[in-house]
Amino acid sequence: MTTVRQRRVGKGTDVAGDQPLEEKNVKPDGKTVSGHTGGKLWNILSITVGGIVAISLGLLTSVYVATLHENDLWFSNIKEVEREISFRTECGLYYSYYKQMIQAASIQQGLHGLVYDNKTESVRTINILERMNVYQEVFLSILYRILPIQQYLEPVYFYIYTLFGLQAVYVIALYVTSWLLSGTWLSGLLAACWYITNRIDTTRVEFTIPLRENWALPFFAVQIAAITYLLRTHLQPIQEKLTLMTVFIATFLFSLTWQFNQFMMLIQALALFILDCFDMLPTAKVMWLYFIQISGLLLVCVLQFFNSMILGSLLISFNASVLIARTIQKNLKKGGLLNRLAKLLLHVLLVLFLTLLINKFIKKILNLESDEHIFKFLKAKFGFGATRDFDANLYLCEEAFGLLPLNTFSRLSNTLLFCVYVFVLFLMTVAAVIVAFRNLSGSNQVQFMEKMEECTITLKPDAAYNLIHTVLFGCLALSTMRMKYLWTSHMCVFASFGLCSTEVWKLTLKCVHLYTSQRTRVIKYSVPIITLLYISYK
Repeated sequence: MTTVRQRRVGKGTDVAGDQPLEEKNVKPDGKTVSGHTGGKLWNILSITVGGIVAISLGLLTSVYVATLHENDLWFSNIKEVEREISFRTECGLYYSYYKQMIQAASIQQGLHGLVYDNKTESVRTINILERMNVYQEVFLSILYRILPIQQYLEPVYFYIYTLFGLQAVYVIALYVTSWLLSGTWLSGLLAACWYITNRIDTTRVEFTIPLRENWALPFFAVQIAAITYLLRTHLQPIQEKLTLMTVFIATFLFSLTWQFNQFMMLIQALALFILDCFDMLPTAKVMWLYFIQISGLLLVCVLQFFNSMILGSLLISFNASVLIARTIQKNLKKGGLLNRLAKLLLHVLLVLFLTLLINKFIKKILNLESDEHIFKFLKAKFGFGATRDFDANLYLCEEAFGLLPLNTFSRLSNTLLFCVYVFVLFLMTVAAVIVAFRNLSGSNQVQFMEKMEECTITLKPDAAYNLIHTVLFGCLALSTMRMKYLWTSHMCVFASFGLCSTEVWKLTLKCVHLYTSQRTRVIKYSVPIITLLYISYK
């Protein structure tokens, strides 16, 4: 047998050495290598162009909002005191802490003045760093004192330019998220253009500069972009670790800069929980995201001198409950449809019970009542009874905490944003319902990873997350006008992704029996370009 094998190998060697056949073998290989190299070069060129466009649009947005601010207030031509007065309501309070840190004799003295503050509240000494999210002002003031820019740039300009610069980060993050979802940077371009042209409903940074949301939302957008990338299939371990680190940093910075952080991340945790229940996301990644939310919030708690309101937040109780429930229920994702539905119902009830139990226990131990006015406000807002609480009634009187005005949709429709968004949302919701039903109907023999592979064909995990994200934050925006900026910016991302998505157009054309791959490709690029031309015309 050995001899025969050797003869066969030898014979094969002789044949391979024959010149005409060698030329035949080389030509196809050469074409393959050439095609592979050409594909790589095209990808590099596309990423380079897309990156340049993203950075350019980010910088353009920063310059645009800075110009609007200057034209509105003549900021460079008014006195210093008038500039400070232009920071209305709580905006002026936040800026005053930045100014206090800069005017202090030293950084240590400035920090001491914030920790032992007796000016903000009458006849009381409070810890500003514990009570308010002003670490960004502290960091910025220290940066201003350290950098050699005092002779060239006034403190107020350093402050507002930083906020306008964060708008560049915001737009780039939205651009990247849309690009990741659709696979083409044309989608990112459309998302950024929609964000800029619908400025009235997507941001208010140019006239409420120091507001906490203007610090926090760019980091929230970065977090969403990182989560979108994390939920992709077949990531390398090093890619996964770097992405998890990015998610953690963005989550921490978002939590540090906005007092409503725990409520926004609770909605995010609910989105992850819903998708995990219907097998639309890999459980391991969902668990990591729960851990990141808890650890980011606990780190902020430490920096805010162990703020008890953070420890008593529903987010920590909910995430802990989900982790405990998943440990108890090992076979949650096995069985037929009725079996799965029964287990799912039990799982939801268990998580709800544990959340209330843990939250009640923490509040009892810490004697915590500082967030009760929020629940009283929600109870009164949705008609579950009146309240005599002053803070809750104050929120109810505020127009910003009322329902979203209907004229918002007419403004968003003028640029086709809302129309496209509804179209994409409808198609994606139908796809999500089909995928969820298929996942729950799987037999015992079907393994979870096989089901996940099937799920990615119809509705990819990253698209599924962004679908639930936009639905939940849409409900929040409809109920509370102030929160619309969380929804409208993501609306730009979701609508642009849908217009540039192969899956969306494939599903649409199949419904009307017109599907071909070439037709899908033409529509995928022509419709966004026509939309961009329409936006430019408007």
